[in-house]
Amino acid sequence: MTQEQRFQPGVADGARAEAPREDDVTPAPKAHAMVGAVGGSILVNADVARAQGRRHDKRLRRILFVAFVVLAWLGYRLALGQGMFPSLPLPPGLDRWLPAAVVILLLAGIMLGPMLGAGRSPHLLIRPGETEVGLDDVVGIDGIKAEVVRSVNLFLSHQTFRDSMGGSARRGVLFEGPPGTGKTFVAKAMAKEAQVPFLFVSASAFQSMYFGQTNRKIRSFFKRLRKYARTEGGAIGFIEEIDAVGGARRGQGNGGSSEGITGVVNELLVQLQSFETPSRGQRVRNAWVDIINRYLPDGAQLRKSAVVPANVLIIGATNRKDDLDPALLRPGRFDRSIYFGLPGRAARGDIVAYYLGKKAHNQELDGHDAVDRLAGMTSGYSPAALERLLDEALVIALTHGRTAMSMSDLAEAKMLIELGVTDPTIYTPEERLRVATHEAGHATVAYFLGHSRQMDVLSIVKRRDSLGLLQHSDTEERFTQSRDEMNALLKISMGGLVAEERWFDEVSTGPAGDLATATTIGAQMIGACGMGESLISIAAAGTGILSGGLVEKVLADKDARAELDALLVSSRDAARAIVAEHGDVVEALRDALMERDELVGNEITDVIAGRLSQTAGRSRVPARGPHRPRRTDVPGSSVGAEAPVS
Repeated sequence: MTQEQRFQPGVADGARAEAPREDDVTPAPKAHAMVGAVGGSILVNADVARAQGRRHDKRLRRILFVAFVVLAWLGYRLALGQGMFPSLPLPPGLDRWLPAAVVILLLAGIMLGPMLGAGRSPHLLIRPGETEVGLDDVVGIDGIKAEVVRSVNLFLSHQTFRDSMGGSARRGVLFEGPPGTGKTFVAKAMAKEAQVPFLFVSASAFQSMYFGQTNRKIRSFFKRLRKYARTEGGAIGFIEEIDAVGGARRGQGNGGSSEGITGVVNELLVQLQSFETPSRGQRVRNAWVDIINRYLPDGAQLRKSAVVPANVLIIGATNRKDDLDPALLRPGRFDRSIYFGLPGRAARGDIVAYYLGKKAHNQELDGHDAVDRLAGMTSGYSPAALERLLDEALVIALTHGRTAMSMSDLAEAKMLIELGVTDPTIYTPEERLRVATHEAGHATVAYFLGHSRQMDVLSIVKRRDSLGLLQHSDTEERFTQSRDEMNALLKISMGGLVAEERWFDEVSTGPAGDLATATTIGAQMIGACGMGESLISIAAAGTGILSGGLVEKVLADKDARAELDALLVSSRDAARAIVAEHGDVVEALRDALMERDELVGNEITDVIAGRLSQTAGRSRVPARGPHRPRRTDVPGSSVGAEAPVS
């Protein structure tokens, strides 16, 4: 009866189906315990835990046996009236040649030590009790967390999965994704939950200046993994930036052209298949069995000890999966790939709430609205970037003499990270007024174009090349943009220009960056997104070195250039109409900026709402249109809009 028939009662044997006998069915109570638990929570009393218990008892018996032998020997000597330790006779003249011998040995160690130690494994051993990171600390990536739980449970129940269910244990998992998305963090959490040794190593640490030592370090690393797996029931190895030693060999893929990479990759491939290598003790026993079997007849030969595969899980992390050698990704090696992407808005909210629970903050940040607002302000941030943002906010709070961060500290920290430190430039009175008017124009157009916008920061403080800044975002995260939303971005870009025209009768050099951004957005609309008169994609016309970018291609086409110019002029006229209708709002924002330099969050909308309430016959809701452009950063002379990639 086949294995499949054992696990499927009632399967027909030949043409006739019969009920399986009791002795034909393989009992697997442990396997039943795995059903439903593999993807749920971490298994507690699994194969690894039982193996650790058996090895703990074995070590205890050894210690007791050695202690008994030592105590018996000491008791025997004391019973004979001898000392506890025997006296050792020293050779004559030891005092003359011992110092010279010590010096020679030290010099030899200094000369040979670096070469002999160059092949040691460069790993860092982390015991289960040495890390406080667990799966409860992994937030914002529920899908990845579920897959990690499955991998850990299969690792913990490897013997049951192999013997009772006939499955093959998962040997390698590849974590891929942008930097700072939590790959190392999750790997440490896996080691803590599995309660096994965690061997962390950076792939660049394998590289050595001595020829052949890189391969030797890789062999030593996997040897240590197998040793810990056999003594502790299992071990997890984590290779950071595995592409440094696992790049594609010459003629396979895009990478791997450096000297010696073929031998290094070959060694890595061999070691990934080395988990069934017998231990040193098994090799010695089997060697003696081979010697004895030479003198025994065929029917009486001794059986060699069976090799039990080491329970090892290898985790590789990289943000360049395409550069890895294809052989690394085949089944049996890194056959499971888990992608760590940048978190969405809801995930960012969970991550922010998690870190806020560990850092001092004001009560204004405790509510859901504040957390959701922070999540909206940090589009494109990784978990590591979010933690850094909160740390920078704490530093800013300390700078101002406070021990807890506030929303204004977070806004200042965000601008510090994205735009750098503030420049203590002193504007002339006329230039300060012009910059404030310019930014107020951007904010006014952005406010009245969308009914679901949140205003984040409005500033006239100089940072890098930016004389001012406007940051605003959607209340809901968006991944696509409609024609109306793209047109709204164009109008927002023109807000500063038309404000300068209205209050100063001329335009300065300030809108130069705004026009460059508007030109880029318009070129994408016409040349790539089919939002113009023609559906032909100019972006598809060649990708060579001399072909130029999308903007160059659009400007080189006569018809597309004329259409782009008309689109920009139309956007300017629309922005001019908004500024003309709500000039009092522009003036209110300008005056507030002249007084306070920066407005954060509700301070912006409070100024607008206050002016609108003072204006008879004008309400906020009818004036705001249905447009909902995506998050836009408008730093003074440029509008950093997130437009589709061509």
